[in-house]
Amino acid sequence: MPQPPILPVLDWKAIYASGQEHDVWLASSDNTVNLERMAEGLAAQSLSDTASEILAALPRKLHVVAIAEDWCGDVVRHVPVLMTMANATPQVDVRFISRAQYPDVFARFLTNGGEAIPKFIFLSEDFVECGHWGPLPYACKTLIARGKACNDISGARKQVADAYAADPSCQVVVAELLALMEIAATEAV
Repeated sequence: MPQPPILPVLDWKAIYASGQEHDVWLASSDNTVNLERMAEGLAAQSLSDTASEILAALPRKLHVVAIAEDWCGDVVRHVPVLMTMANATPQVDVRFISRAQYPDVFARFLTNGGEAIPKFIFLSEDFVECGHWGPLPYACKTLIARGKACNDISGARKQVADAYAADPSCQVVVAELLALMEIAATEAV
């Protein structure tokens, strides 16, 4: 039986260190419309008391590498959610990289074989990869996959738009990101 290919080990600490902080990443953009939309999203994003309490109680630091580019609508929608959560606790640090900067990293996080962003990679305080999220909430990724399977991607996109409209405060995304943050900050099993 043939052996599967072995992917090279990534130096997550170096990748994270090379990334840009949120403010620097925003400042490097020339897409003023999406910058305004992200600023509005960040100002409007709220966290439930439960989510705030969980973030405040994270026992260890964690790192997030965000593969994101400001031209993408899902980036505009989901980066403010991530940053609201990161801003709520000193335990979460986020750095932004681009697809072009690290094509070998991005290739590991394709969505159904395709390129889609954002991708948020969750690392422990020791830079061990613990999980990833993106480009959409799980239920929306399922809708897109089903749309591709039956050759009705436009219908699937309409359903995703409806799901987004039904959750304007992105609470599904908050819950999914929170679960990954809790894993990455785990103290002991």
